[in-house]
Amino acid sequence: MKPENLSIILVEPRGPINIGSVCRTMMNFGFTQLRLVNPTKHYKSLLAKKMALSAFSVLENALIFDDLASALSDIQIAFGTTRRFGKYRKNFFTPSGAAEKFRETYQKISCALVLGPEDTGLETKDLDLCQHFITIPTHDAYPSMNLSHALTVLLYEVSLKSDPGKKSFDPPSKKLATGDEIEHMFAHMRKSLLDIDFLDNQNPDHLLRTFRRIFGTAGITSRDVRIIRGLMSRIDWTENQRKKYTKVRDG
Repeated sequence: MKPENLSIILVEPRGPINIGSVCRTMMNFGFTQLRLVNPTKHYKSLLAKKMALSAFSVLENALIFDDLASALSDIQIAFGTTRRFGKYRKNFFTPSGAAEKFRETYQKISCALVLGPEDTGLETKDLDLCQHFITIPTHDAYPSMNLSHALTVLLYEVSLKSDPGKKSFDPPSKKLATGDEIEHMFAHMRKSLLDIDFLDNQNPDHLLRTFRRIFGTAGITSRDVRIIRGLMSRIDWTENQRKKYTKVRDG
């Protein structure tokens, strides 16, 4: 999703601090297209400016509309946000699912994320103008989210599913060692650790199972196996040298 293809629409936002925070969130993820529907007359106040900081340009360039229908007049696909479920509010996307839908289907068309007033959220008449619904699965004890916090979750998922997001951050998956490599490694460990009396001769597998759990959870590669076996070989050599020295000493 290209930033210029996604507009953020706030319907009747009442708090200049929230509006400023929304601008900051948008800039965090590279989005600049803000539309305000019948906002508070103080939407460009000093409070909003203080919260927006360097993102105040987003607010200065925001488009202002009298109603949501006008704000959506040139938008092809709109996702309305809501936490209410009912007869006419079905087939919800999670933020992750909506982001995937943007990536797979709506990358090259004009889209919008529509968020409602801080106290009531979007009304049914507003949701009727949206093609899809998004809900953020919050805890039942306190389900309502701050406006900018909700937008942060949504834009994070959109950014994560974008091409730059897929190329960044998460380390590439590693090719794990084969079962044969791992079993040879454990056999080597068993012998080496028995030789230095680290394992109990009567029940050596008891402690060895702990190593199996540790390495199994970590997921080790062929290189990891070689390093561990190298360590065991060094233990073997050191133990052989110790035995030779003891034999000569005790002559």
